Amino acid sequence: MVSSSNMAKAYSQKAEAKTEKITRLENQVEELKDSVQKSFLKVLDMQYFSLENNDDALAYFEELNLQNPAAYVADKLLETNAQKGDNPLVPYEGMQNDFKINKIKVLNHKWILTDFSDGKYWGELLIKYEVKDDLGVDFTLIDHLLYTRSN
Repeated sequence: MVSSSNMAKAYSQKAEAKTEKITRLENQVEELKDSVQKSFLKVLDMQYFSLENNDDALAYFEELNLQNPAAYVADKLLETNAQKGDNPLVPYEGMQNDFKINKIKVLNHKWILTDFSDGKYWGELLIKYEVKDDLGVDFTLIDHLLYTRSN
């Protein structure tokens, strides 16, 4: 037969274990909240140089009735990859394959940052662009770099 003092002791130990577990879980929740907050601030910081979040730059497109100017410009830039051979904006000859533009970041109403690659070698371009009244887009290379591979 179990004495009531042993039952009380067992109950107390179970309650203490559950309390410790609750405290541990509450601490984990707080750590996760801090992590989410830090991630959110990091995303906001990364979006700072972004056409989508720049009302002054977006004002340049109001007359053109473009729903999403950044996507429109990025699509037009990707069309330059359709040409056979290297992308005409990339001032290097592909070594492994043709150099093509991959990632595009439309910074504002004038500048784009891209990366390009031939599958093995890669680099980055700073491009100036202008959307014309007929919705054509002119691209002008401002600067470029090609990373060297260290094998």
